[in-house]
Amino acid sequence: MSKYINPYTDFGFKRLFGTEGNMDLLIDFLNCLMPAKHQIVTLSFKNSEQSGEITSDRKAIYDIHCQAINGDLFIVEMQKAKLKFFKDRALFYITFPIKEQAPKGDWDFKLLPIYYIAILDFDYDEHEEIRKFDRNVQLRDEDGFVFYDKLGFRFLQMPYFTKKEHELVTHYDKWCYFLKHLENFDHIPQILNEPTFDKAFKTAELAAMNKTERDEYERSKLVYAELKSAIDTSKEEGRKERSIEIAKGLKEDGVPIKIIAKNTDLTIDEIENL
Repeated sequence: MSKYINPYTDFGFKRLFGTEGNMDLLIDFLNCLMPAKHQIVTLSFKNSEQSGEITSDRKAIYDIHCQAINGDLFIVEMQKAKLKFFKDRALFYITFPIKEQAPKGDWDFKLLPIYYIAILDFDYDEHEEIRKFDRNVQLRDEDGFVFYDKLGFRFLQMPYFTKKEHELVTHYDKWCYFLKHLENFDHIPQILNEPTFDKAFKTAELAAMNKTERDEYERSKLVYAELKSAIDTSKEEGRKERSIEIAKGLKEDGVPIKIIAKNTDLTIDEIENL
């Protein structure tokens, strides 16, 4: 049994960051991501469900939608599964807080800054040479100069965060380490023994939940497990298909079946029947 919740579940993520009582945890985490000129003092939650202009329009449902006291808007999401058009989805989602800024009547088109932050339990980079944990994205021109500084995307690909406890340097490192390993902790690591994380650990402790909260978490965890299982199955099927194609080519080239079996995940019988 785990001592702490899984933050990748819907319940776990919102328990940590999506309640008024834990607004300080969300502010602390976001300030690790924001430049000095955009440090957050106070946040307020906004409606997480955004509708189109007519009832038949698509909706956007965010995990967390909030606004800083200076007007900056933040969409914060925990994504569990790799979506086929994930980048398209991110762009689509930020159109809602853009459009809702348009008042009725005359308007000079001045917009508030919008930041989309996604914590990903998968990697979305297709090309190995550009893969990295933290992708900070802005609109830039062909010379690399920022074209528009009031729209930002931050993608944290958690599978690529590999720092060990002794390698943690910044407060940001500690938050990422906390989120990645929370469910597996059986005690608070010494390096995370500070007020912010003390509160985060207390919030995440399963023993602190009442029965209703525990039931809701268990349902959320089941959804997460089923989703991960479906993804793993899909990956396994994809690997199998690739192995079959490789084995076919090797077999046509006259490579002995035992050698093919040794270098793929196919059995001798499967290769003979190709």
